[in-house]
Amino acid sequence: MKSKIESGLFGVAIGDALGVPVEFYSRSSLKENPVSEMIGYGTHYQPPGTWSDDSSLAFCLAESLCGGFDLNNMAKNFVRWYNADLWTPHGKVFDIGIATRNAMHNIAKGHQPDLCGGFEERDNGNGSLMRILPLVFYLQKEKDIEVIYQKVKAVSSITHAHFRSVFACFIYVVYCLEILKDKDKFEAYKEMQNVVSRFLESKEFNPVEIGLFERILKNDIFSYSENEIHSSGYVLHSLEASVWCFLNFDSYEETVLKAVNLGGDTDTTSAIAGGLAGIYYGIENMPQKWIDNLVRSNDIKDLAERLSQKI
Repeated sequence: MKSKIESGLFGVAIGDALGVPVEFYSRSSLKENPVSEMIGYGTHYQPPGTWSDDSSLAFCLAESLCGGFDLNNMAKNFVRWYNADLWTPHGKVFDIGIATRNAMHNIAKGHQPDLCGGFEERDNGNGSLMRILPLVFYLQKEKDIEVIYQKVKAVSSITHAHFRSVFACFIYVVYCLEILKDKDKFEAYKEMQNVVSRFLESKEFNPVEIGLFERILKNDIFSYSENEIHSSGYVLHSLEASVWCFLNFDSYEETVLKAVNLGGDTDTTSAIAGGLAGIYYGIENMPQKWIDNLVRSNDIKDLAERLSQKI
C-alpha cells in the first residue's frame, strides 16, 4: 500500500510542478513551444520542481488522514497552509482559487467545515477535485458506495459544496478505487461507469446535473478528439481532460505532459491526471530526474510512509 500512496502523491505533485510555469498559457502557444521537461519560473516565477496549491492541499488532506477521518482537522490543516504554516513548497502561498480563499475565511470564522465551500453554480472550479486523491487510500477497503459518496461529499464541501463539484470528485474517487484493484485502465473505466450508474438508480439527483456528466459516464471520453476536450479551471473540464489524457497515453510521462500541453489550467489538469497515472503506472515508472527535482521530495516520501502506516 505504501508504494501506491507514494505513487499517487508524487503523481499529483510532479504533474502539478510541470504545469506551474505555464499556467494560463494557451493551447496554441504550447503547441508551438510544448513543455517536455520540468522547467521553472514562467507564470508564477517559481524554481523548477515547485508545486502549487493543488499538491499543498492534497498533502494537507493526507496529513489529516494520518490521524483518521476528521473534517475539522482537515479544515484546520487547510487554514494552516493558507497562513503558510503547513505544506507550502517554499514557505509562502503563491496560488489560490477564489472559492478556496472564500472557504478559508469561512473556516477561520468557525463555520462547520462541510458548510464552508460555495454552494452556487459559479462555485464549480476544480479546487476540491485537485486535492481529493488521498481520500482514495482511506476508502480503499470501504465496500458501501453510499459511505464513499458521503465521505467524498463532506471532504469536497470544505471548499466546494455544489453537487457538480462533489459528483466530479465522486467519479474520480470511484475510478481510482477501481484502478487500485489492479485492473486495466479501460476495464477500470468501464467498471467506474457501472458502479456510478448503479448508485444513481436509487437517487433522485437533479437530472440536469447528471446530464452534464454524460460524456464521461455514458460515452467513452477517450474517443473524443482533442478539440472537444477543454482544459479550463471548471471542474467538469478538469475531470474530462485528466481522464482523457490518462486513457489516451501509455505512460506516466506522456500522460502528464499531454495534460500540461492542453494549456489553460495546466498545473491542475496535470495534477489530476498525474494522480490517476501515478497509482496506475507506479513511482518506479516516473522519470527519476523529475522525482529528484521535486521540491520537498523527502518530506513527501515521509508523508506517504506515515499515511500507509495508518491505513
